[in-house]
Amino acid sequence: MNEIYDVVIIGGGPAGLTAGIYSARANLKTLIIDKSKTAGALAYASLIENYPGMEKPLSGKELLERMRAQAISFGAEYIEEQVVGVDLSSEIKEVITMKGSYKARAVIIATGSMGRKATIKGEGELLGRGVSYCAVCDAPFFRGKKVAVLGDSEEAAKEAVYLTEFVEECFLITSSSKLKVEQGHPVFSNKKIKILTGYTIKEIKGTELVTGILLSKDGKEEFIELSGVFVFIQGSQPITDFLGETLKVDERGFIVVDNFMQTNINGVFAAGDVASPYFRQIIIACAQGAIAALSAEKYIRGRSRVKSDWHR
Repeated sequence: MNEIYDVVIIGGGPAGLTAGIYSARANLKTLIIDKSKTAGALAYASLIENYPGMEKPLSGKELLERMRAQAISFGAEYIEEQVVGVDLSSEIKEVITMKGSYKARAVIIATGSMGRKATIKGEGELLGRGVSYCAVCDAPFFRGKKVAVLGDSEEAAKEAVYLTEFVEECFLITSSSKLKVEQGHPVFSNKKIKILTGYTIKEIKGTELVTGILLSKDGKEEFIELSGVFVFIQGSQPITDFLGETLKVDERGFIVVDNFMQTNINGVFAAGDVASPYFRQIIIACAQGAIAALSAEKYIRGRSRVKSDWHR
């Protein structure tokens, strides 16, 4: 795409959406790229009651919907796409998704911290050899085969449904007693999906390639022969896999920023849980998103100081 945005924001949680509100209000051409409206930490929260200004508790999903609508009302563009890479080396940055690429003068990274390190036996060893974290990326490799999706979230269910366009059969496996999705979700009616709840995942088996998965339930072990395992179990690691080694991170993998949410690369900012290893609160993510957007505006327009934003 030849269009150049002023700001591209990666992530549609509270930090990313607040950054979008402030960026768009500053009359900057703003694009928010969100992996999924229902995949972030806040989207999973059943009840929020400590966010300022709320007369009654809201679900995390509802609060996000309000933030998203507000950002769009100020002129921010919002799309649902999976970011798979970036090029931050030039003055004009590039954000690469599964569907295309987007250029911007400044980039704000607000991808959160629901990533995870490999914890299942065999997961790390077989990554890229049958173990995957991206169904959209790798589904065609498993055409006509049997696979499993591990997880109980909306994202896991969504990926399982997507996989059925390619695979013969898909097992959706979770240690939880039920999936965290609405009753009418298409995952329940898809004939290619077999849902297994209450199972402990013992090991992903294979040598050169994945051959199956070992599970246990009620003290009994069960082996399922598979060609692929897609892992969508949420954790608390910062989501930075799409960055490669372009940005400075601390010993735990969180992006290092200064008081203005500036990273070690000019014009690249980070906000929210991906850059905040100590306090994971909505209000802090929103504050950092606002700071990142104000700092991006200062950078783009060459201001000597950050401009206050009270009203238009």
